[in-house]
Amino acid sequence: MTFLTNQNELMTKLEDSTEEIINLRRYFHQHPEVSFKEENTAKYIKSYYHDLGIETKNYGSGYGFVVDINSGNPGKTIALRADFDALAIQEENDLPFKSENPGVMHACGHDGHTAYMMVLAKHLYEMKNKLRGKIRIIHQPAEEVSPGGAKSMIDAGVLEGVDNVIGAHVMSSMPTGSIGYHNQETQTGRANFSITFTGKGGHASMPHLSKDAIVAGSYFVTALQTVVSRNIDPFDTASVTIGSFDGVGSYNAIKASVELKGDVRIMKESTRQIIRQRIQKIVNGVCDMFDVTADINYDDNYPVLYNDEKLTDQIISAIKQAKIPEITEVFDCGPQDPSEDFAYFAQDRPSCFFYVGCQASDGSNHPHHSPDFFMNEDCLIVAAKAMGTATLDYLQ
Repeated sequence: MTFLTNQNELMTKLEDSTEEIINLRRYFHQHPEVSFKEENTAKYIKSYYHDLGIETKNYGSGYGFVVDINSGNPGKTIALRADFDALAIQEENDLPFKSENPGVMHACGHDGHTAYMMVLAKHLYEMKNKLRGKIRIIHQPAEEVSPGGAKSMIDAGVLEGVDNVIGAHVMSSMPTGSIGYHNQETQTGRANFSITFTGKGGHASMPHLSKDAIVAGSYFVTALQTVVSRNIDPFDTASVTIGSFDGVGSYNAIKASVELKGDVRIMKESTRQIIRQRIQKIVNGVCDMFDVTADINYDDNYPVLYNDEKLTDQIISAIKQAKIPEITEVFDCGPQDPSEDFAYFAQDRPSCFFYVGCQASDGSNHPHHSPDFFMNEDCLIVAAKAMGTATLDYLQ
């Protein structure tokens, strides 16, 4: 009976705060800051809590901090995580709350994550004496850029005393009103690399006196296509992409050096080393073939995001049983291609990361990380109610 009473009270409080959540989201959307530079964003969020008489505590080397909600009653400790960084993208949307910062945009929905979490935290704090255990609200910076904000917060002890962690992400590819989830390996792990091939420049009319870095780089790109197709089990998932080939020069000059930048995605950690080793061997072969040298910077960063089966089943079951009117569908969405530094939390504690559909009502496509990314704001109350329900169920 206590759970149902608390559930009804929290849902009512959130419904009454829908406009506040939207206004907060629009403020953050209008004032975005990129990863590791979110100073004003962090100040604004902290000020919101301080005005409510709620203390905050810093963790990590960036602008991350937490809000602790202690019921005073025995029980477990659950952490709820929301990220608040934006991207270096020029917004193309024509909105009254369009980004005011040139070249910076909330193109992934972190503004919405932060807004709903702030209001949810406020109401959970108001209800704390009716709950059991503890809640740690993690406001995390720098999700988008390696090494990510989660890692330094974890290294600083943000998960000490925490039993489990829950996170959520809005998804423009899923209909608004839907909740997506998946068990076990849920989002790809990631690595990034840059390679500079250096040869010897010269006149285009005398190639025999030069060592062409562009030709070496081109052979590398071609050979790279065999890494996945000939080394990875077809039933596994992996991708290797060259996203930049910087070989700009003159039409009649042979380039002395070129720089390539690449991206690796994996769905099993065992695949990570296979790909790295194959890339290194191809680089060595290209250097021998064309008598050039190579400088490699290889960054193995975000792990594969693994959802704990028991916790995920519990959370999804709670959301389904709550029969939240704004939620039209709860479904297994399968593994997701992008990477997420929430994976560091899931690596440290049994965790669950689920998805909240935010697709435009007309069904149009506005992908994450695009200049026209668009969030249907009806998703915000869905996210707040789903996360709130999961939290209450966990603590009962």
